[in-house]
Amino acid sequence: MSSNVLALLPELILTLVGVFVMLTEPCLKPGSSRKPLGWLAIAGAVGSLIASWYQIQFGTIHAFSGTIQVDAFSVLFHFVIASVVLVTLLGSLDFFEGNASHAGEYFALTLFGAVGMMLMTCSVELLMVFVGLEISSISTYIMCGFRKGQATGTESSIKYFLLGSFATAFFLYGVALAFGATGSTNIYAIAHGLETTATPALAFTALALIIIGLGFKVSAAPFHVWTPDVYQGAPAPVVGLMSTAPKTAAFAVLLRITFTSFPLYQHRWAILMWVLAALSMTVGNLGALMQRDVKRMLAYSSIAHAGYLLVAFTAFPFDGIAAACFYTATYAAMNVGAFAVVTQVAGYDERARTIDDFTGLGQKRPYLAALLSFFLLSLIGIPFTGGFFGKFYVFSAAIHGGNMWLAVIGLLNSGVACFYYLRLLAAVYTRPGSESTRLNQLRRISVPAAIGIALAAVATGALGILPGGAVSFAEYASHSTLIEQGRQECAASPDSCNLQLNYDVK
Repeated sequence: MSSNVLALLPELILTLVGVFVMLTEPCLKPGSSRKPLGWLAIAGAVGSLIASWYQIQFGTIHAFSGTIQVDAFSVLFHFVIASVVLVTLLGSLDFFEGNASHAGEYFALTLFGAVGMMLMTCSVELLMVFVGLEISSISTYIMCGFRKGQATGTESSIKYFLLGSFATAFFLYGVALAFGATGSTNIYAIAHGLETTATPALAFTALALIIIGLGFKVSAAPFHVWTPDVYQGAPAPVVGLMSTAPKTAAFAVLLRITFTSFPLYQHRWAILMWVLAALSMTVGNLGALMQRDVKRMLAYSSIAHAGYLLVAFTAFPFDGIAAACFYTATYAAMNVGAFAVVTQVAGYDERARTIDDFTGLGQKRPYLAALLSFFLLSLIGIPFTGGFFGKFYVFSAAIHGGNMWLAVIGLLNSGVACFYYLRLLAAVYTRPGSESTRLNQLRRISVPAAIGIALAAVATGALGILPGGAVSFAEYASHSTLIEQGRQECAASPDSCNLQLNYDVK
């Protein structure tokens, strides 16, 4: 197998399965079930998981003239993205049944979006990152408006498309300025070019524009204004996907660009990340306090969690990258699980939207309520859940990096978050009144959806109770990234080879 095929094996599997799904759907009778296409998409997601695991044994793989680099870092994010896609497909297999005759397009778009996200995580050429970003964005733009008969879905899609286009323009303009300042758009070549550039101000402006573009994708304040409206109007399984997988890819790119391309400017961009992290945590949690709509509440919650993750960027390179990798995995598990439960409760027509609509869920569906409670407690950061250890790892890295006050702000915000999470939890276990509630129409959960939610719950619990393996792999991913940076520095400047390798080992 050639290095080019091996490097993009997960993406190739998803692409081929997605194309086959698109070609097969027109051959099915109108009104017939699209579940077989969903199962085919699930098989593609499982295949990409196996392919990602298969890539680990080959170490670092360079392909397509050095524009693609598959290492432990990219494999970790590939695995997270493929897992999120798998849980999303399992949870939405029956979501469109009897409501949308074009459900096959949804399954294909989910796979195509994952291709773009994975391409972002393994690209070391910023133009290739841009291509992956567009593939991912176009798919999510369409899926946000997938419920064609609802105006809120169309509004969600349009808002996401318009603001996403502006964010993409910022990112691309930043890439252009980086090329003007350093003469390259390769992540490692940019780092070498910064040592000799005559326009350092232009290079930092390029970095700032790139952070703005990616800040939109991760819903970091003040680039978060689209998030509540888009999450409210999009279908629940789409929100579960877009609140985790695209953020995972964007954070992977942001980690590579900041710690690998602009290490010389770390003392500058770390201040910027400090401000963005504090602002995102505060705005997200305060905004969630005022929400009665569950999806809008979780939208503001995602803004706050983007802030928690940005805290890791203020730590030392090794600690920061490892903490960010681990927190990304834990957030993906608990958030996609929470939205999978919301999908089952709300249904296609979203009959349960507000916190009051969840009243009595514990009595009507005790197992579903217990799983939702577990995910909410993990989002708070209660011990023995993935959310607790993720926050502990991130805040510890920040304190070790000398950012005590940022960790204090994060802890205070975690206390604020308890209020709105526990408010929903209290409604779930409150006995319903004599009047009928919207939960009376709640369907029995399907087996695929139960499997998807169970997988998310197991991952969330395992990352909190037995985090050792995940932490070790996150540290290995961080180490491999820094070692590769050192090798590239050696190739570009042999005089600094020993110094760089010694720094990486530390």
